[in-house]
Amino acid sequence: MSETHAPTAAADGPPADPRRWWALAVIAIAQLMIVLDATIVNVALPSAQHDLGISDGNRQWVITAYTLAFGGLLLLGGRIGDLFGRKRTFTVGLLGFALASAIGGFAVDPAMLFGARALQGAFGAVLAPSALSLLSNTFSDPRERATAFGIFGAIAGGGAAIGFIAGGLLTEYLDWRWCLFVNVPIAIGAALGAFSLLKRDHIDKGHRVKLDLPGAFLGCGGLLAIVYGTSEASSRGWGDWLVLSSLCLGVALLVVFVLVERRTEHALLPLHIVADRNRGGAALSVGLAVVGMFGLFLFLTYYLQGVKGYSPLKTGISYLPMTAAIIGSSTGIAARLMTRIPSRALIVPGLLLAAAGMAWLTQMKVDSSYLGMVLPAELLLGAGMGLVFMPSMSLATLGVNPREVGAASATINSSQQVGGSIGTALLNTIAASITTSYLATRDARNALVRAQGTVHGFAVATGVAMGILLGAAVIAFLMVDHRPAPGEAAGEKEASEAQVLA
Repeated sequence: MSETHAPTAAADGPPADPRRWWALAVIAIAQLMIVLDATIVNVALPSAQHDLGISDGNRQWVITAYTLAFGGLLLLGGRIGDLFGRKRTFTVGLLGFALASAIGGFAVDPAMLFGARALQGAFGAVLAPSALSLLSNTFSDPRERATAFGIFGAIAGGGAAIGFIAGGLLTEYLDWRWCLFVNVPIAIGAALGAFSLLKRDHIDKGHRVKLDLPGAFLGCGGLLAIVYGTSEASSRGWGDWLVLSSLCLGVALLVVFVLVERRTEHALLPLHIVADRNRGGAALSVGLAVVGMFGLFLFLTYYLQGVKGYSPLKTGISYLPMTAAIIGSSTGIAARLMTRIPSRALIVPGLLLAAAGMAWLTQMKVDSSYLGMVLPAELLLGAGMGLVFMPSMSLATLGVNPREVGAASATINSSQQVGGSIGTALLNTIAASITTSYLATRDARNALVRAQGTVHGFAVATGVAMGILLGAAVIAFLMVDHRPAPGEAAGEKEASEAQVLA
């Protein structure tokens, strides 16, 4: 054996950055902040509503303003990173997120809070694609890349549950405003770490390509319209004229977007990125998986608090086993196998495991116990999601031209955000309509009957989520065909030693 072998360097490439694992910590912290911020405010919403006098009809905008700006601007955010450098946009995104969080924490009226949440989403749309792009460019060695994406995937899958726990702790023991203030020191600390640890990668002004403004308008406008329409469907219903108009407008804009991008030299989203069967299959798999996962969060939160009487903090803690299962599955199984077996052999079983968790929950009753009903479902769903997220995130940027990594990163982030929005609206609407039909033929004045109707609606909607996950498994089986290159698993021992913090 040669002793000159450098295990930390990619084959035939430059030596690996000795600070790459510290850089991973910075990127992971930023990603965690983005993901948990989608749920941390949920637990604090009743307190914020009471404090600021937000009406029941407008309270959804605390959540929707964030997801609307985030989901709608992701494509533009990803391309800005490609044009101006991921380190620069990552740092700006972190500092902007900190500013928006501070504004929200100091909100004195509903409009100020809604605006701050939209601003958070906008900076998150710049930050999220840059984080995934930086991760992809920092780790080129297959074994190290598998470990890094395992950690990143675990955060993507478990961050929402952590948000529920953090929201419960901060709301019960401090104040709802701290669900926003907590981002300020985290974001500033991560920005300082990014400035000192990440490599300078921005493109000089004379070498930048033009920003595709028509594509930005059409693509972001289409996504904004779809996210807005689906978010409004949960309160207005899918047959409402505003919902249908928004969805139709969004689809029309995206169709025109595709036609324009085919003829644009410097496209906002180069179509060959999504045309690749592995990247396209990974994006669809993640988007549909998130539909099921957000449905679980929605129903279990209402079930545990509204039916079982759990406190916000106890509800958050009840999600810990699922978070642990995601982390264990992603880093302990998927990261070890990604360089040995086809990606399809991880993603498809993962979706089937998650579907099994949903199938378990379809048997939910008013008097079901946490240990007998909720815990097994959480463990199955968590184990499955860990197998889905890590290889899908890796496939999203694998083999992409360095100048297009941001666009590729934005694509899979968009699939997550749009999937979560559609899943929440679709499943919530189904649950509400089933519950209404159930109570229409029974004594709705009886508290037990009302609880039974609510749980019945949850169970039916969970069955739909199970069907969506099974459909995602079929799509992944047919589309994803990536296999590790020969020799990727070679030198496993040396590569494992390289996974120690430099």
